[in-house]
Amino acid sequence: MPSSIPEAAVLFTERQEPSKVLLLLEGRVKLSLNSIAGGRLIIGMARPGEILGLPSALFGFPYEMTAESQFLCMIAQIPRQDFLDFLIRYPVASINVARQLSLDHKRACEQLHTVGLTFSAPRKLARRLLQWCSDGEPDGIHTRFHCSLTHAEIGEHIGVSRETITRTLIDFKNQGLVEQHGSILIVSNRKALQALAGID
Repeated sequence: MPSSIPEAAVLFTERQEPSKVLLLLEGRVKLSLNSIAGGRLIIGMARPGEILGLPSALFGFPYEMTAESQFLCMIAQIPRQDFLDFLIRYPVASINVARQLSLDHKRACEQLHTVGLTFSAPRKLARRLLQWCSDGEPDGIHTRFHCSLTHAEIGEHIGVSRETITRTLIDFKNQGLVEQHGSILIVSNRKALQALAGID
């Protein structure tokens, strides 16, 4: 039976052994890496239809990241062995599993490219905003999307401080690149943002 999970609930943590497979039915789940010193790097946001911690669920090794509900979520929990038996009985389901593994790999590569190979904070933030634009609503030359993350959480996405995010967003606003209205972010000049991000 699906379970209702409140906002900001930790579903599993790094180095925890997987015993169940968690299927996200509703809401969003924040996936992050955490250091002993208290630092955090957000790897991505899981969306409905995704299996949380899929590599660990498949291969049985400890979780490599922490999963925390961003909003109220609905989660279906399946014993790990039942899930593995299901994949054996229904090979077509393995295609969807492979598809999600590819998505996870792509998400990790994008994150490494942004955090590890992009050196300036404005370029990192520009790349991240453009990635979020893919889920946004085009409105003429503008793209708007919902961003419920705090400046600190946005910083955790790209490995910079909250203060740097605040300062950079103010700079972007002054340059006519973005606008923010509460939790709505509007990319006002996508081409200029792409140039800043180093994307053709």
